[in-house]
Amino acid sequence: MTDPRGTGVTLLGLGAMGSALAATLLGTGHAVTVWNRTPARAAELSAQGAEAASTTGAAVAAHPLIVTCLLDHASVHETLDPVVAGMRGSTLVNLTTTTPNEARELATWADGHGVRYLDGAIMATPPMIGTPGASILYSGSRGVFDDVRPVLDRWATSTYDGADSGLASLFDLAMLSGMYTMFAGFLHGAAMVGSVGVTATEFAARATPFISAMTAGFAHDASVIDGGDYTVPGQQSLDFSDLSHIVRASEEQGVDPAPVAVVQELISRQIAAGHGAEGFARLYESLRAVRGDNTGRSDHTDRAETLR
Repeated sequence: MTDPRGTGVTLLGLGAMGSALAATLLGTGHAVTVWNRTPARAAELSAQGAEAASTTGAAVAAHPLIVTCLLDHASVHETLDPVVAGMRGSTLVNLTTTTPNEARELATWADGHGVRYLDGAIMATPPMIGTPGASILYSGSRGVFDDVRPVLDRWATSTYDGADSGLASLFDLAMLSGMYTMFAGFLHGAAMVGSVGVTATEFAARATPFISAMTAGFAHDASVIDGGDYTVPGQQSLDFSDLSHIVRASEEQGVDPAPVAVVQELISRQIAAGHGAEGFARLYESLRAVRGDNTGRSDHTDRAETLR
């Protein structure tokens, strides 16, 4: 992307993340124009050298690279629909959290208005932006990614996931699913031992190294799933993985067993179908997308019918 006005960026949305993105660019010498629905949020960035636009029209006219970091998919349209005519020829990088299909819709919408589009998913907290540990996933136009990468790399390690604009969002939400499910399991465990007076701090100190060690098993489970053979040696069987004792123990302690009960239901479903001797990774077969779903991939479609 050739910008006759320099390496300027317009950033729309000044929540904690949007403000961190803008501040990082300012700190690395970029001209930055910012806009937020609540103007007062721009004050600190203005003091750092940002230009605060009073309207979205003025903001999108300031630079040909426009970045949105707003509340949700609807807020992107609410912010940009009234000014999209003035964005023709611009580049839009959307860092607002959306579903994959919402990202695809925005890509189509942008293309219809002559706007180049790239979707992004931030895998970092605001304080991590601009540090080596931050990561942002991108998908959509490879040309846009390559053109604006010098700006993107100011924020985080930039990973391009392909031409499908929904892929960055899909990876983002899939990883968050794993994270939140794991956190819910930790909170459930803390509640179990908390029923007899053990502090959450003590439980965290004991659980962290164990759970960290267990994540090393992801690679093995992944190879089993990709191979499609849940009978290979070295797996813990579903019969042995029955979690009903954890459910009962939770109930005996007066703790809601909901997080582990969901997993037990998936185990029971597979055992009832005759797969009890197969490995725990077979739960994937109860969860994976079935033929005809909007996956964009054909992996595993020749396997046995998914249990529902």
